[in-house]
Amino acid sequence: MSEDKEKEPNNEVTENSPETPEMDKEIPAKTAEEGKTAPTEEKVESIVGEENVSPGGNNVEKATLVETVEETEIEVVANKEEETSEPDVIKEIEDTNAEDAEDKDTGKRHEIPLLDYHSMSMENLVGELQKLVKNEKVQAIKKHVDGIREEFNLKYQEFIDQKKEDFVANGGNEIDFRYNSVTKRQFNEVYNDYRDKRNQHYKSLEKSHKENLAYRLELIEEVKGLVNVEEDINTTYKNFKDIQEKWRNAGPIPRANYNDVWKTYQHHIEIFYDFLHINRELRDLDFKHNLEEKLKIVEQAEALAEEPDLNRAFRELQVLHKLWKEDIGPVGRDHREEIWERFSAATKTIHERRQSYFKELDKISEQNLETKTAIIAEILTLSESVSDKHATLQQQIKKLEELREAFFKAGKVPQKDNENTWTSFKNAVRAFNKGKNAFYKNLKKEQQKNLDSKRALLETAFSLKESDDWDVATAEMKRIQSEWKKIGHVPRKYSDKLWKEFKAACNHYFDRLHATKNDGFKKEQENLKLKEDCMARLKEFQLSGKKEDDLKVIKEFVSEWKTYGHVPYKQKSINQKFNRIIDALFNKLGVSAQEADLLKYGNKIQRLKNDDNQERAIQNERSFIRKKIDESKNEIRQLETNLQFFSNASESNPIVQEVIKKVEVQKESLASWKAKLKKLNVLEHNLNKETEEESTSANEEE
Repeated sequence: MSEDKEKEPNNEVTENSPETPEMDKEIPAKTAEEGKTAPTEEKVESIVGEENVSPGGNNVEKATLVETVEETEIEVVANKEEETSEPDVIKEIEDTNAEDAEDKDTGKRHEIPLLDYHSMSMENLVGELQKLVKNEKVQAIKKHVDGIREEFNLKYQEFIDQKKEDFVANGGNEIDFRYNSVTKRQFNEVYNDYRDKRNQHYKSLEKSHKENLAYRLELIEEVKGLVNVEEDINTTYKNFKDIQEKWRNAGPIPRANYNDVWKTYQHHIEIFYDFLHINRELRDLDFKHNLEEKLKIVEQAEALAEEPDLNRAFRELQVLHKLWKEDIGPVGRDHREEIWERFSAATKTIHERRQSYFKELDKISEQNLETKTAIIAEILTLSESVSDKHATLQQQIKKLEELREAFFKAGKVPQKDNENTWTSFKNAVRAFNKGKNAFYKNLKKEQQKNLDSKRALLETAFSLKESDDWDVATAEMKRIQSEWKKIGHVPRKYSDKLWKEFKAACNHYFDRLHATKNDGFKKEQENLKLKEDCMARLKEFQLSGKKEDDLKVIKEFVSEWKTYGHVPYKQKSINQKFNRIIDALFNKLGVSAQEADLLKYGNKIQRLKNDDNQERAIQNERSFIRKKIDESKNEIRQLETNLQFFSNASESNPIVQEVIKKVEVQKESLASWKAKLKKLNVLEHNLNKETEEESTSANEEE
């Protein structure tokens, strides 16, 4: 969304106003009316007689008020390729004084500092514009306002382009993009206030110029009336001096009328001096006074050569030329050339200083251009290697901001390169932002995927936090905690909330687990003591020789052992010791390992029968046994396959014997697991039968 430049009102500056669209352009040393070169000093004298005027300064009128001198002269001089000749230097000074200033504060207005608007933010530019419009005269701040407006528009356009790119990158349609900038609205309000004040100023100025024109024409008529009057010459001369004083204080007139009016006035002044020629005493007295005044001006001009503030020196030199040209009359021929040479030499000295100053400014501008070109190259390099990692990309964004700040602080570049430099800078930044936005657009999709994954883990944590199945739930809790750490970033607005909820669910479960373990530890210690007592009695047991009676006693020991539950983890080997003693007793009684295993499994069946969650416990046991059966079958199949590789080998081969032995062991294990499954099925059948009988009995009672 580009911003069109605001158009100036068509009626803002009238044809006769001092400020027109041409006011900032260099005016050639030809008059618009005559279209010919300004007359030399000799030609001037032939026109005006005894009048002493500056060479090249009397027939040329430059379309610039004194108040706008500083706004135009620097650019005019800086663009000259060669140093001007002496007459051109004087003309340049005098042309800027073509009209009088509107008020007495013109010099003061030129002291308004021209700040480095290029390095200011949009907000600071608005603040500076507000300060100027509020505190300064409108005719003194045009260059300041134009500089602020240009920089604001450039920065605002970049800002809007970036907002549009972000909008499109986030899925928006470019045609739907709208942005309401408070800063832009504030700028427009202040700038409109400035335009209103300027329009009002120039309307008032135009009216004043017309009134001044009429007044000056009246004064010319009065000068014409002084010639050949029949009165005392001293009285006539006094009237002449009064008219001159009125002329000096009359104020500016429309620029279109200035040359004609001024030349007409000078013409009749010279006629008066010719008339006054018959009274040499008065004329010589006037020449002497004028010489003294012009010597003062020369001395002031020569002193300005040492003035450190070059702008101030040039402004004061312009005032001196205005006084020389308009306020002080001619001097005698004997002094005319000498005093003029001194004045023009002082003028040339200051001009040469200005030329040198602007050449140095050109060098600085070229250096600034090199600096900005290097910065643009760095940004382009950055845009060609946009990182695909968030942390690294953040560092690149920080680097880009540093480069942008350096670009704005680098200073102005030559006017001819300004637009291209700005365009290159803007395109380089846009290229980086395009890569950055593409990364974050993909990152947004990835973060959404991560968000869905973490929400699923959170649901699992919620479902487990009240679980009493400690073994299963604990393993699952540890798994989802590990999984959570592996998942990448999620959108910041969800991150903290999700983590707090997940952490709270996990902490709740493990707090319950630890509390249970603390209570269970005491119980485990009690179980350990009971098992130690049971095992001690088992060790003292002696077989009677009656197999059935001995088996019955051994089963009672096994049943008692199973009732005691878990012991502390470090003492769990007590279960293995107990089983070894039982196995030894079964072996003495001639009971096979498989039969012994089934006898011990009978106790497991009894526990399943008494389990509070009977159905679930039996189902879990059946799944476990079937898994073991499948494992045994797979192992037997694999071992028998391996035997086929030894089909030509002797059965006495140690490797073959080892494989055969393993096959036999697995077959015994398979038979044992099948027998256990059969016992489990019998248990389930009996339980179902009991349930049916209880249901039938209940129905009969009803």
